[in-house]
Amino acid sequence: MPADKPVAPSCERNQGPILEVLQRHFDGTHHVLEVGSGTGQHAVHFAAAMPNVSWQASDRADYLPGIALWLDEAALANTPPAIELDVDGRWPDARFDAVFTANSLHIMGWPQVEAFFAGVGAVLEPGGLLVVYGPFNVGGEFTSESNRAFEQWLKDRDPVSGIRDIEAVDALARGIGLVRVEDNAMPANNRCIVWQRTA
Repeated sequence: MPADKPVAPSCERNQGPILEVLQRHFDGTHHVLEVGSGTGQHAVHFAAAMPNVSWQASDRADYLPGIALWLDEAALANTPPAIELDVDGRWPDARFDAVFTANSLHIMGWPQVEAFFAGVGAVLEPGGLLVVYGPFNVGGEFTSESNRAFEQWLKDRDPVSGIRDIEAVDALARGIGLVRVEDNAMPANNRCIVWQRTA
C-alpha cells in the first residue's frame, strides 16, 4: 500500500453494515454517485461487492489524489475516475439512479446541507434512491451521550458543523420529492437512512 494512501479507520468499521443496507436496496441500481468520497475506501469496497453498479466517487479537489490511489490500486471496471464536486458548486451534467453519502451532513454547514439536497434533486432519476449514513438527532435531542460529546468536538473544530435533526433533513428530502423508506440503526450510534424519489 502506498505510504501516502489515506486511511479512515471509521470506514473500515462501518463499511460492512452499510454494505448490507446497500445490497438490500441497490439490486436494480446501475449508476451511483457518492458525494464526499473522502479517502475512497467506501467506493472500492462497495464497488467490489456490487460489480453491476457503476460507482462514481466524488469530492472536493484536495481529496481527489487520495481517492485515485485507492481506485487505481483496486483497478475495478466499475469505478470511473473520481470527479470534483463541491455541494455549493456545479453538479455533474448526468443522471444517477442512486446517490450515497457517509459522514458528511454533520461536517457541512446547514446551507451546504440545503445545497446537497438541491443537487441531489437535480441529478437523481425518478424512482431513484438516496442513502445517507451518519449520526442524527431525533426531536432535537441527542440519541446518546457519545453523540453529545461528538457534537462538542465538531463545534470546537468548526462552529458551523453539527449533528443534524432527522426531522429537518427529512423535510429537505420531501422538498425534492423523496419519501423515507427505511431508517436503520447502525454501530456507534449512527443511522443509515434510505429515501426514494417518487416516480
